[in-house]
Amino acid sequence: MRLLVDAGPWLPVPPEGYGGLENVVATLVTELRARGHTVVLAASGDSTLPVDGLVSAFPGGRFDSLGAPYSQVVGVAHAHALAVADAVTAATAAGEPFDLVHTHLEVVGPAVLGALGPAAPPVLQTLHWDLHRNADFYERFDGRGRVFFAGVSDSQVTRGPDRLRRQTLAAVPLAVPVDGPPPLPREERDDAVLVLSRLCELKGTDTAVRACRAAGVPLVLAGPVGPLPDRAALDAALATPGHPALAHPDVAWFRACVDPLLDGEQARWVGGVAGARKADLLRRARAVLFPIRWEEPGGTAVCEALAAGTPVVAMARGCLPSLVDDGRTGLLAHDEAGFTAALARIGRIDPLACAEEARRRFAPAVMAAAYERVYAEVLRRAGQGRTGSPVRADSAIATASRWVRSASA
Repeated sequence: MRLLVDAGPWLPVPPEGYGGLENVVATLVTELRARGHTVVLAASGDSTLPVDGLVSAFPGGRFDSLGAPYSQVVGVAHAHALAVADAVTAATAAGEPFDLVHTHLEVVGPAVLGALGPAAPPVLQTLHWDLHRNADFYERFDGRGRVFFAGVSDSQVTRGPDRLRRQTLAAVPLAVPVDGPPPLPREERDDAVLVLSRLCELKGTDTAVRACRAAGVPLVLAGPVGPLPDRAALDAALATPGHPALAHPDVAWFRACVDPLLDGEQARWVGGVAGARKADLLRRARAVLFPIRWEEPGGTAVCEALAAGTPVVAMARGCLPSLVDDGRTGLLAHDEAGFTAALARIGRIDPLACAEEARRRFAPAVMAAAYERVYAEVLRRAGQGRTGSPVRADSAIATASRWVRSASA
């Protein structure tokens, strides 16, 4: 198939540090191309992922604008979506139309692409967020048989508006690379546990710090605070009167609720991490913690932890119960006291079992095969492929079925 995959304008693909959505897109696109598909990527201009073409409205990622007022952010999203729409129109005019557009851009993606009309290729949007957000849009949006949706977990889709659920074709679990080195045994790991996420209230960063202090377990926090990647950036912002980052809600919350709890030794913040450093932290940690305060829709970092053979300790919310086999690949809690108690039982979890489960469930080939099946269903329902022939869609369904069986085997 000839696909346009839209990651949005916020971060490069792959991201240099934090970027769950962008990591998912990088993993999916790489696997789709390995399976013979042509993939053009729409993302920020500093993206480095090998692709068959890059569409961008901005030379660099605009993640730093996400905390700005709506009037400043909305123009970024629409400028990017217009570039995507122009690329779709130009490809059709050149006689090389896309079979399908797969967008990951929240709200603006389906809205703009859905307005292109029946001559444009069908659209699939992956929903990466809590569906209570922008519920007014998803309660009213009608894809008119051209725009469809896929969730990232059954628990996420179940909580969505009725109209959105009727247009959602599947829930496709996220995937991460699973071909790394074998997991380290427990006795070769560091004493510290790890938080790998944005450091914010919804992620429960303060719960992690308090629980680890109570349990006597060293903690490493790895992730950005709002638009600030690390301590040096935070200090620079604090030294700059009127710095816009200081108005970001995550920054204000971190300064009030987390920073006073850090001592630089038993509880320390190392900033955003990527590449070899991120892989090393994951592989050496005793566990990765997810003390979330929201209904987590997808849980990319959970899959990354398990792929490294690292047990997960998490609140039993959102998709976490579907990702973590309680007592086998991690431990689930329902409150801070339970979370603290779980830290004492980390040693019961076998790292090899975590890695084996990740290879079985979260491998890129598993996700790509599932999306091939969803793409085929989009084509069938839209009644058009590149030639507009329903036969092409039926053929795609048969091919996708073979791919799914092959991937499962």
